[in-house]
Amino acid sequence: MSKEELLRKMADAVVNLDIEEAKKSAEEALKIGIPPLEAINRGFAKGLQKVGELFENKEYFLADMIMAAEAFKTGMDMLTPNIKEEGKKKGVIVIGTVKDDIHDLGKNIVTTLLTSKGYDVYDLGIDVPAEEFVKKAEEVDTDIVGLSALLTTTMERISEVIEILEEAGLRSRIKVIVGGRPLTPEFAKEVGADAYCEDAIKALETVKKLLEG
Repeated sequence: MSKEELLRKMADAVVNLDIEEAKKSAEEALKIGIPPLEAINRGFAKGLQKVGELFENKEYFLADMIMAAEAFKTGMDMLTPNIKEEGKKKGVIVIGTVKDDIHDLGKNIVTTLLTSKGYDVYDLGIDVPAEEFVKKAEEVDTDIVGLSALLTTTMERISEVIEILEEAGLRSRIKVIVGGRPLTPEFAKEVGADAYCEDAIKALETVKKLLEG
């Protein structure tokens, strides 16, 4: 089986809600030397993205989403130990999906990858009020706040978080990164964010650049 075929197989395992196949394909990816981050981004994450689209189109239901997430997690559990970087923590990140938005597939991938690379990540979950982001940022002395919005109706919640960070006198030392399907680099700049991340790999690269230079 070629690399491309295996990556498609990994994506299909998530779409087909096949937990056992997700595990087997992850093992095979490690065996033939596909870098774990590439396997996640081009394999399992692609499948999870497809599942999200099927759910939005009402072709998949909540039960399907739960099974897909379990297949995704099973594959991730096989891959992430192989990209774990030991040693001192590199930085602190508070992440979450903004208020009135309950989407978390992309955010969960970002959280998993950042954690696997040695960052302290505090995932606040979904439907997070702006004040909660700021409260946690102060509590853990975060370096970065990551904001996810998957609906056009919740995009403006991002600017609310940034405004409260400014009011609290924290914005000068805390970087803000944003991501989600309706967002763009132009939107990120408009609301005063430091960076827009179109996917999990870009989020990793951006965090490293912001914190490590």
